[in-house]
Amino acid sequence: MTSRPSALALTPLLLFLAIFFGAGLYFTLHGEPMGFYQLRAPVAILPALAWAAWLAKRRGLPAGEILLRGMGDANIVLMCLIFLLAGAFATVSKAIGAVDAVVQLGVGALPPALILPGLFVLASLISLAIGTSMGTIAAVVPIALGVAEAAGLDTALVVGTVIGGAMFGDNLSVISDTTIAATRTQGAEMRDKFRENFKIALPAALATALLLGWLGDSAPVPTETDASPWLLLPYVLVLVLALTGLDVLVVLGIGLALAGLFGFVFAADYGPVEFAGDAWTGFEGMTEILLLSLLIGGLGALMKAAGGLDWLALAIGRIARGHKGRRTGEFSIAALSATADVFTANNTVAILVGGGVARDIAAQHGIPPRRAASVLDIFACIPQGLLPYGAQILLAASLASVSPLALSGKVYYCWILAVVTVVFMLWPARKALAEPAA
Repeated sequence: MTSRPSALALTPLLLFLAIFFGAGLYFTLHGEPMGFYQLRAPVAILPALAWAAWLAKRRGLPAGEILLRGMGDANIVLMCLIFLLAGAFATVSKAIGAVDAVVQLGVGALPPALILPGLFVLASLISLAIGTSMGTIAAVVPIALGVAEAAGLDTALVVGTVIGGAMFGDNLSVISDTTIAATRTQGAEMRDKFRENFKIALPAALATALLLGWLGDSAPVPTETDASPWLLLPYVLVLVLALTGLDVLVVLGIGLALAGLFGFVFAADYGPVEFAGDAWTGFEGMTEILLLSLLIGGLGALMKAAGGLDWLALAIGRIARGHKGRRTGEFSIAALSATADVFTANNTVAILVGGGVARDIAAQHGIPPRRAASVLDIFACIPQGLLPYGAQILLAASLASVSPLALSGKVYYCWILAVVTVVFMLWPARKALAEPAA
């Protein structure tokens, strides 16, 4: 159920961002060290929801029904369950000493300068194998937090490194939702899109690893410890299960149960009561992100129903039709994908929303399907890894207890990927682009 295209329908998100960031900047400039925590995002979004509901009502749409349907979307509910289980697993693992064991017995063997590149490569390989950035962040961030503390590294930098690796696989993996959506909407073969995408993602990943190696000069991680090696098993099993392609909820559920079981056996004074308390503490730590995710889902549904996303697609399509050339077409697809992601905070939805228009643009400008799919996917994933209100940063920020804005500037892979892709798009035409577009 959607209305005619309307630019006004996009203003609720702009209102939310103005209130949330405006309040954060105000308190920060007035000397409050935790300025962005003075007005919580789930409260700041309420006026935007009211505005979106009014816009829907004046167009004759059932605002309440649309809001509830958006909040109850299967992807939103799945995200909330992941948040809860990830929070519980992280809290229980830390309480039983598993994080310390991983750091001291595993990562402590790495030279200080290789700690950040090592975490980036680990997150990249896991996300490439399982095709989900959320599952990767849930599994690797608790380890990264222990590394940050032990090595004296900036927590935001370490967590941003993991998010970057997670977005590498989210964009590139052949089993990622974004890859599947991009290839289907553009009529491209999966292997062709992967090859085209890999030529861009690999240089960006190598540049990121080099930068992280330069930034990672820290104190060596202490290796003297009496931690039981058995405490490594919950993390090892979670990573192994994730790599097998098992559903992320099942992986986190098994990980939580195993962490509790190993805590009973190997951690001193840890029993069922402590386990239940820690699991609940983990749930509580995810309350803010859970509420915001539900409300963002409702806001997105209202904006879409009121015609905001349709207007966006049509506006960029008109700009692309007015100018010919491969570069114009590719930059139009990139703008469409990135802007749709900013307004939906969901890279898969952004691809599906703009996929049809992107395919038309590709056909008009002689862009092969694999190239169009690659650009569409990349520019949906870049902002997704940087949005302070996106699921990836919200999950990582909740696990690490840091500001989402602090993480946005530390996800170096996404920034570097944007630069590399733009350079690639500006490069003179190649023979590969001479193929007819489908």
